[in-house]
Amino acid sequence: MNKVYDSVEAAIRDVFEGAVIAFGGFFSAGRPAELTKALAKKNVKDLTIVLQQVGTGNEEILDLVTSGQVKKAICNYPFPRSASKGTNHPFEQAVRKGEIEVEVYPMGTFVEKLRCAGAGLPAFYTPTGVGTVVTEGKEVRIFNGREALLEKALPVDFAFVHAWKGDREGNLIYHDTAQNYNTAMAMAGAITIAEVEFLFETGDLDGSYIHTPGIFVKRVIETGRPERDIVAI
Repeated sequence: MNKVYDSVEAAIRDVFEGAVIAFGGFFSAGRPAELTKALAKKNVKDLTIVLQQVGTGNEEILDLVTSGQVKKAICNYPFPRSASKGTNHPFEQAVRKGEIEVEVYPMGTFVEKLRCAGAGLPAFYTPTGVGTVVTEGKEVRIFNGREALLEKALPVDFAFVHAWKGDREGNLIYHDTAQNYNTAMAMAGAITIAEVEFLFETGDLDGSYIHTPGIFVKRVIETGRPERDIVAI
């Protein structure tokens, strides 16, 4: 099956208002910059974005924020650590004004919510957050004498991921640490769209090194190598 699209615009043609969209990447490593830029131009509204951080290393996400396309962000590193940068940061300003809702999860809980969605599991128990405000409104049980709270899986309508290599059936290989959240998000997406630096014919990639099997990927677009940024956090 050939899942390759001719343009990023065609690949995201059916992204709808109110969609939940996951964006892979850890700061600048493995971020789907071209798909994100195309989404900003499409100008769909009321989006829930699921991502590691907002606008630090993935500055193109701020185009979605400043154009009023985002209603909610689910993340684990939402704001710059510098108070002075935060004061002038579009995302933090929007949150303070009540324009965008934020849910923050620690990294382990965040990625497990995505992995469970991809594995067809509705929820899981974790000790992380027990005894804090995070527990409010959540079921708590005791396992082997230790409390754990129930966290629900986090399925997404669309997952945007960036891979080093991909083939026409959507099999993906990430470059080193660019695997980060991309693998779990690719599993969680009802429709996963992969931008790849290098596109190969089916069968040309060594199956022993595939990080995301093509069964999880619906669309592929070749975007070439991205510009590398130096991130200041």
